[in-house]
Amino acid sequence: MLFYFLFFVDFSTKKSKKMSSPIIINIETIIVDLPTIRPHKLSMATMMAQSMVIIKITSDDGIEGIGESTTIGGMTYGAESPEGMKLTIDKYIAPLLLNQDATNINALMYAVNKNVKGNTFAKAGIETALLDAQGKRLNVSVAQLFGGAITNRLGVLWTLASGDTQKDIDEALRLVAENRHNTFKLKIGRNTPKVDVAHVSAIKKAVGDDIKITVDINQAWTESVAKKWIQVLQDNGIDLIEQPITNTNFDGLARLTEYFHVPIMADEACATIFDAIKLCKIRGGSVFAVKVMKAGGLYNTAKIAGMAEAADISLYGGTMLEGTIGTVASAHIFSAFSNMDWGTELFGPLLLTDDIVVNPIKYENCTLELPKGAGLGIELDEDKINKYKRP
Repeated sequence: MLFYFLFFVDFSTKKSKKMSSPIIINIETIIVDLPTIRPHKLSMATMMAQSMVIIKITSDDGIEGIGESTTIGGMTYGAESPEGMKLTIDKYIAPLLLNQDATNINALMYAVNKNVKGNTFAKAGIETALLDAQGKRLNVSVAQLFGGAITNRLGVLWTLASGDTQKDIDEALRLVAENRHNTFKLKIGRNTPKVDVAHVSAIKKAVGDDIKITVDINQAWTESVAKKWIQVLQDNGIDLIEQPITNTNFDGLARLTEYFHVPIMADEACATIFDAIKLCKIRGGSVFAVKVMKAGGLYNTAKIAGMAEAADISLYGGTMLEGTIGTVASAHIFSAFSNMDWGTELFGPLLLTDDIVVNPIKYENCTLELPKGAGLGIELDEDKINKYKRP
């Protein structure tokens, strides 16, 4: 009887140890600044470099997950900056995660969302690192954590941003000849509509009907101005109009969507799951730009995609010009969507002069290839991290 009791206690202890979950023991954030290959002009700023917050989450099973939080143009685009994201993670998010079960991502992100309002970019990087670690732990890709990739290749467009019409035409024709891109985007809104529309229309005429040209107005026009000049863009064969008016004018997006046959895309207006459901109800856009950063992570991005599919709204895989880590995270979740009718703009790494990973993304035949391997399928180059990190 005594032998049986001792055996039972010993067996239970071993079982308890075997079933214990890995615990998060360290969270590190690093800001890296990578120069761009050329000035990248937006309606609100001109970028000469990209600043990224790189996140490392380590657990007591020895597994490290990596993530990235990135925005564009400092704080000219939105309320979060690289410096602010690092502070938010270090001071407010990390204490919520330390000493917690690393495998229960739903519980971890619930705690983060409950205690930290907004800050979707910082949250997206954290969630990416948690998913990367869990994929490595289970020896599956991040895409497999969401049910698997429908495709291992995603179409990728390129932004023409010199501001010079002939230079943009030459660049587009060269990239088409190299079979690197067959869709091009132009950021407009800094000049008068007449100047911008003439610039875009000339490029479309030069590249021909087989090459798609999209324009991102970045909220620069009023609804009345948009109604006048979208008509001219439509008449000149432009293929897609992105966020022509302010992100708060949901009804205006619905009116423009109904009025024109050229697709109208909601970008800044479709930031959160709450935005998405409102836009679905009124059909504020025939296309949604889904972005992991503005949605607050891959799970929320998947929720928006599900709503769009139910409302028969197409998807476009957007970017915040993330580096390779953020770009690959987006690629994993986008690869699981069935309604990615407009491809992606996941060209962020191509805009940078260098990379901070050992195995860069493969771009060819107008697409990117989803990395193979567990988690995100990429590995940090620590030497490059040290080279580009801020003092």
